[in-house]
Amino acid sequence: MQEWARELGFSQIGVAGVDLSAAEPGLAAWLEQGFHGDMHYMASHGMKRARPAELVPGTVSVITARMDYLPRDTARDAPGGWQAAELSRLQRPHEGIVSVYARGRDYHKVLRARLQKLSDRIAEAIGPFGHRVFTDSAPVLEAELAARSGQGWRGKHTLVLNREAGSMFFLGEIYVDIALPQSEPVTPHCGSCSACIDICPTQAIVAPHRVDARRCISYLTIEHAGPIPVELRPLMGNRIYGCDDCQLICPWNKFAQVSRLPDFDERKGLSGQQLAHLFAWDEATFLRMTEGGPIRRIGHERWLRNVAVALGNALRATGDGALRAALQSRAEDASALVREHVGWALDAA
Repeated sequence: MQEWARELGFSQIGVAGVDLSAAEPGLAAWLEQGFHGDMHYMASHGMKRARPAELVPGTVSVITARMDYLPRDTARDAPGGWQAAELSRLQRPHEGIVSVYARGRDYHKVLRARLQKLSDRIAEAIGPFGHRVFTDSAPVLEAELAARSGQGWRGKHTLVLNREAGSMFFLGEIYVDIALPQSEPVTPHCGSCSACIDICPTQAIVAPHRVDARRCISYLTIEHAGPIPVELRPLMGNRIYGCDDCQLICPWNKFAQVSRLPDFDERKGLSGQQLAHLFAWDEATFLRMTEGGPIRRIGHERWLRNVAVALGNALRATGDGALRAALQSRAEDASALVREHVGWALDAA
């Protein structure tokens, strides 16, 4: 099965059991503290997220898979390595930063299709069996299942870390109604390191293995639909979709692997672009430039909201009149959400 998976572009597969009861208290506490923010779907399914057999009746095993996603043209030989090259974008305030994973094709589509192909290969070998594939698309404790099945250990930023691949990979699952031998979990190797906690721009990692999504820039720029809290806007810098800081600083990501698929290659027009240029996109341009990618899901209005905040931060840092002109071009935007963030950006500078 590992060979089939590699042929389909996966880096590793494992098998986990369905008894995740030990994870339920932590999930309940996280929800009770409101750390999920506006992600109401996290709470609406209750403990079903930790109970695979309730989500898909008949499930007795979970096949987990991971797929590396670093673009093939990643600057691995850059001074200080690819992580330093990515972090250096923060020193270019006019440039909009899109999270590495979002620069290519939508991973949901890539993994879901290939997980289904893997399921078909298994069925050819053993006969028809009950299954359902998932990729960040249902109430599934992905990181917990990945850790239990030997894909890696949970880092202090809550992401899964692998000694040979860091954390730059996507996760997917196949819930199956057949009993399979479970993979052995691996031991954690974070030790006393707190680099991910220390670097978080908004201090969203409130304790080791505990993230308050309401403060996380990835949540604020992607999941959160309304106004971004005023006190967090200056901390966002020039990050306009997602945030990779906790991964970029992690020592294990010097081992991150480049994807073997062209799907995650950087699309022209998304990476290294000037904020003023991105802010000028009308909705038709936004839809065209993000077609088939994950960014499209936030919509044009939230895109402009995010870029407006970054423009305000860049204007404050540089005093560049061109940035002010870009913001003023949307001071009377049809969207109240956009107008509010443009107003803040102009006033804050």
